Amino acid sequence: MWQNYLQPSSLEETLSLLQEQGGQARLIAGGTDVLVELQRGIHPTATLIDISALHDLKYVRYENGWLHLGGLATHNDVVASPACVQYAPPFVQACWEVGAPQIRTRATVAGNLVTASPANDTITPLLALGAEAVLTSSQGERVVPLRDFYLGVRRTVLQPNELLRELRFPAMTTQQRGLFLKLGLRRAQAISVINVAFVLTVVDGYVSDAQITLGCLAPTIVHAATVEAYLRGKQLSDSICRQAGQRAKEDVRPIDDIRGSGTYRRATLANLVMHGLQRLAVGPEKMAWAERPVLLETGNSPVEHSKLDGTIMTTINGKPYRFAHAQHKTLLTMLREDAHLTGTKEGCAEGECGACTVWLNGQAVMSCLVPAPQAHNATITTIEGLAKGTALHPLQQAFIDCAAVQCGYCIPGMIMAGAKLLTEYAHPDLEQVRTALSGNICRCTGYRKILDAVMKIGNQA
Repeated sequence: MWQNYLQPSSLEETLSLLQEQGGQARLIAGGTDVLVELQRGIHPTATLIDISALHDLKYVRYENGWLHLGGLATHNDVVASPACVQYAPPFVQACWEVGAPQIRTRATVAGNLVTASPANDTITPLLALGAEAVLTSSQGERVVPLRDFYLGVRRTVLQPNELLRELRFPAMTTQQRGLFLKLGLRRAQAISVINVAFVLTVVDGYVSDAQITLGCLAPTIVHAATVEAYLRGKQLSDSICRQAGQRAKEDVRPIDDIRGSGTYRRATLANLVMHGLQRLAVGPEKMAWAERPVLLETGNSPVEHSKLDGTIMTTINGKPYRFAHAQHKTLLTMLREDAHLTGTKEGCAEGECGACTVWLNGQAVMSCLVPAPQAHNATITTIEGLAKGTALHPLQQAFIDCAAVQCGYCIPGMIMAGAKLLTEYAHPDLEQVRTALSGNICRCTGYRKILDAVMKIGNQA
């Protein structure tokens, strides 16, 4: 999929490489969008510039009434941030809806924004929150309001020599209420049919300002300008909420596509807007948010950076490996073809099914979406490494005891996700188990026994 893999160790080096490549290279960090596009032949490139070693860009900070996210901040970083939970609830809700746990461990918010699909969940609340992007190049920096960042479907003002260094937006005040709603066709891994973000300012029971943004209803995320104007100066009574929902249909002209017709989207939009406003009417929307949400990452620490000289040196299941001819492969392919560890399965090769789940530096990841060079100096655990000697891992035994194995193809990924959950929560409840396994598809449809197996270990711990 690529011929050249560059790994800069500083922002300055990255910007220099972007300038030299003249738009012929692509940046990669989490890889959850880039690798899917490359496999589909979208925006092909011979050169990848891996910025995952730029640890100074991995941060979420609250400073002077603003939230700041570095270009390497992941969706997990957001949902685990107390500041984001307190000051940007609709943004946190959107990050929780992105992909599945194995995607959120790696996918960056900046990558989600730059992909520029009108179905991307995080753009909608960030636009409602008044976010701005800090774009940097060798020539300097510029700040672009997110409302001016998008030019059309998958088109932005980002120049080939620029990098999205930081995203920032004002924290919500005590007078503001926020909510994100999404209609998808699955519990996880669902591309939005519609998504809506609300940020309302309510003073003495009256709406003084409204920012309502709509996704999947136009070439870019759009404001429900008619509704915003209608709500100002009004109380959120049931009749006002219902009228606002109907008026939202005036703000969009959605097309028909595989996920829904334009007529369906407009009708659904009216109900979503009404429902969201009714929830916000009772007071500031409080998230039923776990103090420790399921992340499927433990003991994660930055990998010691050293230049890749063509040979990937890594540790798999406690053993050192050297791979001289794997730098152009995904981690999944390297594990199967070079390490000859075939327990990790290829299902969809696009991060949709979870069959290829392994642990990379403490994170559960979809190995089909990880470039093999990112395993350099890393620690990997596959299904073969869970057992201790001749003794099965307790979860492996539970799958046998509960008859959860079935055809067996998806089971390695299921067990890797479930075992990572058990390192986070010794006694997970059913909802936590469902969340942990939400990125894994069982083609045999026998989820009940799979859930039973994980719950059995949790109940024994």
